[in-house]
Amino acid sequence: MSETSAEDVVATAAVAAAGWRRAGIAGAAIGVIAAGAAAGVAVERLTVGRGMRKKARLALDASGPYGSLRGRPGRAVADDGTELYYEVDEIEPDSGTSRAGGRPGAGAPAGTGPRRRRLFGSKDPAPLTVVFSHGYCLGQDSWHFQRAALRGLVRTVHWDQRSHGRSERGRAQAEGVPVGIDQLGRDLRAVIDAAAPEGPLVLVGHSMGGMTMMALADRYPELIRDRVAAVAFVGTSSGKLGEVNFGLPVAGVNAVRRVLPGVLKALGSQTELVERGRRATADLFAGLIKRYSFGSRDVDPAVARFAERLIESTPIDVVAEFYPAFTEHDKSGALPAFREIPVLILAGDKDLVTPSSHSEAIADERSARRRSWWSADGGRPPTCSRG
Repeated sequence: MSETSAEDVVATAAVAAAGWRRAGIAGAAIGVIAAGAAAGVAVERLTVGRGMRKKARLALDASGPYGSLRGRPGRAVADDGTELYYEVDEIEPDSGTSRAGGRPGAGAPAGTGPRRRRLFGSKDPAPLTVVFSHGYCLGQDSWHFQRAALRGLVRTVHWDQRSHGRSERGRAQAEGVPVGIDQLGRDLRAVIDAAAPEGPLVLVGHSMGGMTMMALADRYPELIRDRVAAVAFVGTSSGKLGEVNFGLPVAGVNAVRRVLPGVLKALGSQTELVERGRRATADLFAGLIKRYSFGSRDVDPAVARFAERLIESTPIDVVAEFYPAFTEHDKSGALPAFREIPVLILAGDKDLVTPSSHSEAIADERSARRRSWWSADGGRPPTCSRG
């Protein structure tokens, strides 16, 4: 539901930088920022034993159903040859039986189960496909709650962005080509061509996924015009992400911005060392994820652990590889492509990674017909939210 922020990278970098003699000012600046973010975690570590925390994490991993939903698998091929993994959930056969285990209604016409009638009324849904695009350092499983709610009712496609989840590591990036949001837009087009080549579309994107949709519109405006029936932008931005301070003091953020490019490059070349550091500081990492993923302390521990697992599964060199793309991202010019279709914009008013002001800017740019802001006790509008 949430995505790794610059501070997640920064905190991990602090661990690695401690062993680098030449880290210098980079290590110092990173240490200051990480120390502030770690303060709350330290209190928990003083009151809960390490062994107990480890057992709790293992128990949640074993019992949590999150991320267990699977569909019909497929692979699309990007323009650089990268294989992109996707899954399709089809509409239920007209049996009158819901996937959740409901019984066919006695004498009910085929395809008119209670959930179906409640969502669409007496008419069958239009033959459309809803395509979900996930955010940075996540994967298609981050849409768990939405997927569970829609299964069997509407055709959906969930895919893993390049170098994320079950998709192949970007081939162009393996040859030294920087990844950019434009490339992700072309990737989304490849997935649509493979998984939903015909029929109307609804596009849903969280954070980097929303940016991917903007890049798609920028490159293929005719696709938006001819096939897209509606879109939803969840906690995303059309640009100016380099100005976000992540809720930290301005002086500290400015120091980090000056040294972060070099630190990220070092992290990418020290993958094994940094991954060991992530494992050794699991409690600190979990605290950072919870702070930047949820706006409330009242979070289901299994959901929080699910978010941790998603982010932990993203290799640190992928984290480093993608980060520069966000400071360069500017797709405000693509937003008019969505002006003639219904657009839903969701934002969390306590989102520290992609502030709600970025969603407001998207709404203002295209005169959005509907806007929705998370209440004050909700943070990022995470994709693993029940709402």
